[in-house]
Amino acid sequence: MSIQVVTAIIERSDRRILIGQRRRDDTSPLKWEFPGGKVEAGERPEATLIRELHEEIGITVSEACLAPLTFASHAYDDFHLLMPLYICRRWDGEVAAREGQKLAWVRANKLRDYPMPPADIPLIPHLIDLLM
Repeated sequence: MSIQVVTAIIERSDRRILIGQRRRDDTSPLKWEFPGGKVEAGERPEATLIRELHEEIGITVSEACLAPLTFASHAYDDFHLLMPLYICRRWDGEVAAREGQKLAWVRANKLRDYPMPPADIPLIPHLIDLLM
């Protein structure tokens, strides 16, 4: 089985990026991840991100402010994950945890200090190169 999840690097002007910690009752509990979510049937990745960013962290993003960056492909034990990663530097609204998650603004070179799901870990060197 294959699952597509889309995520975003939300980058502030000070070059810090947003990560959120999964809740204790979630899959991969307490791991840190980039905001985003599962692409629903018939939904474009950009539409998913716009919807998920509003639901999760309360910001409004236009499609023109989402730039494709890279992707992750990871084989978990019971499914394969394909995860496009976009970067977003402009949005409307204030970032706030709307689903009970903890949020942190971190520099790319500090991402290894936060336990992340296996699919996210290979993205870290690319983000360090891009954002540092």
